[in-house]
Amino acid sequence: MEEIWTRKYPVGNDDFVSLRKKGQLYVDKTELIWQMINLSDWIFLSRPRRFGKTLLTSTLQAYFEGRRELFEGLAITEHEKEWVKYPVFHFNLSVVKDLPLEQIQPRIALQMEEYEKTYGRNENEQTPGARLEGLIQRAYRQTGLGVVLIFDEYDAPLLNKLGDSELLEKTRTIMQEFYTPIKACTAYERFTFITGITKFSQLSIFSTLNNLNNISMLPQFSALTGFTDEELDTVFRPDIERLGKTMNVNYDDMREMLRKRYDGYYFTEAKIGVYNPFSLLKAFANQKIENYWFQSGTPSFIFEVLKRYNTDITTLERLEASAEGFDVPTEAMNDALPLLYQSGYLTIKDYDPESYFYTLDFPNQEVRTGFIGSMMPTYIGMQQSDVQTGFAFKFWKALRQNDIELALRELKAYMAGLPYVEGFKRKLDEVKTAEGFYEWTFYIIFSMLNVYVRTQVKCIKGRIDILIKMPDTIYVMELKLHGTPLSALKQIESGGYGVPYTTDGRKVVKVGIRFDMTKLAVRDWKIKM
Repeated sequence: MEEIWTRKYPVGNDDFVSLRKKGQLYVDKTELIWQMINLSDWIFLSRPRRFGKTLLTSTLQAYFEGRRELFEGLAITEHEKEWVKYPVFHFNLSVVKDLPLEQIQPRIALQMEEYEKTYGRNENEQTPGARLEGLIQRAYRQTGLGVVLIFDEYDAPLLNKLGDSELLEKTRTIMQEFYTPIKACTAYERFTFITGITKFSQLSIFSTLNNLNNISMLPQFSALTGFTDEELDTVFRPDIERLGKTMNVNYDDMREMLRKRYDGYYFTEAKIGVYNPFSLLKAFANQKIENYWFQSGTPSFIFEVLKRYNTDITTLERLEASAEGFDVPTEAMNDALPLLYQSGYLTIKDYDPESYFYTLDFPNQEVRTGFIGSMMPTYIGMQQSDVQTGFAFKFWKALRQNDIELALRELKAYMAGLPYVEGFKRKLDEVKTAEGFYEWTFYIIFSMLNVYVRTQVKCIKGRIDILIKMPDTIYVMELKLHGTPLSALKQIESGGYGVPYTTDGRKVVKVGIRFDMTKLAVRDWKIKM
């Protein structure tokens, strides 16, 4: 008899009240919430999309509304005894992110109308900022209690305008007017919480709100959103066991598959990693592992910024940077790195306390393959599904069988059939050499197959064009346009490119490849085992 599964996953439901009333699964974060609200009265938190920010804001709303019955059995009830009902104003700015400029203020005003039914409105208050200020003051006078302000996705109206400086500035002016009462009414406020994806400067958005406490990189709040390893091994153990049965793998192997696909987000130098909550819950609900984060949509503003700064995606793995290089206000960016980090495409992987430098990388397989796959139509002229069908299977099978000769024949046939797209010319203009273009193309294709691939790897006497690592074999590749495959092999030998890997335990295979620039395809190659 098939097991009757009683778990209810809150997939698509980020409302705490609804979640608790429906008996859906809630991983208890209220101990951290208690610590947060007792740290400061003005809090800012940046986290990637689909990372539980809205659920967090709705939990805060329920707490400050004194709804004790919803928190039965949760950690916060051990601390909170009074459960005071404060006036709470909760604004979700994601509803205006795609609206034309002239519709932003009216749409924000709609959210105010519900609160004005309770606390009234002065007809002289015309703008969202003026109406919010009036609401705060009236709520304080009528209740005698400080007001709680919650702004979810505060930056949503701004992000889609990053590629248009004039439109961005006009939108910023509108939003700054709305946020001005946060500072003007501090005497009437109990608690203010602001969350979003990116970090716009306090000066440009929140006027002179210099007491806003940014907890985004504080170690004690690393797990405020997302799920930890401990939570997987306790709260989610039965879910992992069930998914393992469906996929016919044991618990440990299932656990490792989930770790590689969805884990790896670090928001501080402390080694406290978290899993993407949206993707993990979807995998349990659907009983299938897929790249759910990217299926839910890839924000267009990311690619606008990448184009603007001519970002070379082959340089984004194991990237070293100071905090000033990636944890900076969005409008102060000199490259795409801050946006890639704050949006969750890159995350902290290591920290050197002596140099104060962080190592950034893709969090996991889901983000790496999804991010790179979304770049493919523009630059290679094919869809992600093209790589993941016939060619991918043949190429992957050949590599797994350590048959590099067959793998290269498959690659040659595949690249010969690729359509010429404008992206080819654009990419050739961006890279310094045509060899660089092929390094970029190889990187894209191999990455989409979840193969370990690196380009321009430093060694004692030069740089390896392409380095590929398989379970049993390491491939050291040199690419040539004007030389021969034999000359490419000689360069690998004279440069000692394979020497660092001779003690790895895996077989080292050296490959020289020549390309035909007129046909944009692999021409021939030579292999040395």
